[in-house]
Amino acid sequence: MDATNTLTNTLSPPPARTGRIRPGRRVADRALRLSCLVATVVGAVVLGSILLMLIVEGIRGFSPSLFTQPTPGPGSEGGGIANAILGSLVLTTIGIVVATPIGVMAGTFLAEYGRTSKLADVIRFLNDILLSAPSILIGLFVYTLMVRPMGTYSGWAGGVALAIIAIPVIVRTTEDMLRLVPGTLREAGAALGAPPSVVITSVTWRAASAGIVTGIILALARIAGETAPLLFTALNNNSWFSSNLMGGIANLPVMIYQFALSPYPNWQGLAWAGALLITGTILALSIIARLVINPRRSR
Repeated sequence: MDATNTLTNTLSPPPARTGRIRPGRRVADRALRLSCLVATVVGAVVLGSILLMLIVEGIRGFSPSLFTQPTPGPGSEGGGIANAILGSLVLTTIGIVVATPIGVMAGTFLAEYGRTSKLADVIRFLNDILLSAPSILIGLFVYTLMVRPMGTYSGWAGGVALAIIAIPVIVRTTEDMLRLVPGTLREAGAALGAPPSVVITSVTWRAASAGIVTGIILALARIAGETAPLLFTALNNNSWFSSNLMGGIANLPVMIYQFALSPYPNWQGLAWAGALLITGTILALSIIARLVINPRRSR
């Protein structure tokens, strides 16, 4: 009997210690919590200060003429940024229209047809490179590809540069959303005799439509404030652009960059107003993306 009790006590696990934490662990936990709290407060203060300064300075430049008149000349008073707003809308529209079908189709190929193929791995690798590539390199690439052969800056070159920036975002989001669709839905469509193309367009795309639209909106928010690629492609001007989009085309990012560095107070005020406008637009697009991807939680 004693041998049996000794064997049982040896094999049984030791009793769990409840409510006893080593002092060193307790100190480390409190130090980590405090460091996280300090980092959060510092980040919130910095971001809040930037937004507060942007709101205060930007509101001063708001007026009805801001949305009705083109940008003024050097040293002149008044004027607005209507041509820059319209130019940005045109450039972002070209960019997102070009990027959306390419990005959605490429993401669909990676998720549905080339899950484990070597070609898909190469495409994912190149997509990751484009996703993290500096936008100024894309601007230089489009400058060499389009601006130099054409002999002039153009809105088309600017739209292509923005499309190249938006494509990786849409590809990654589309692939991730399609991978979240349960395989049983695909099997149900195949069981009904539908070919893979019909299953993709009628089942998987519909199931992942909210996520795909969110990726498109996020890509739109990404390219809305890009400055570097437009410096090499669309540049800027202080008048309305031509209908063929050839020559420099006014846009908000480059206008903010040029006017903020100028010595003219009127230009600086317009730069603050444009920065506030483009920040509010990006914020609105981000909120719309969150509402689209999770409508139940937003309610």
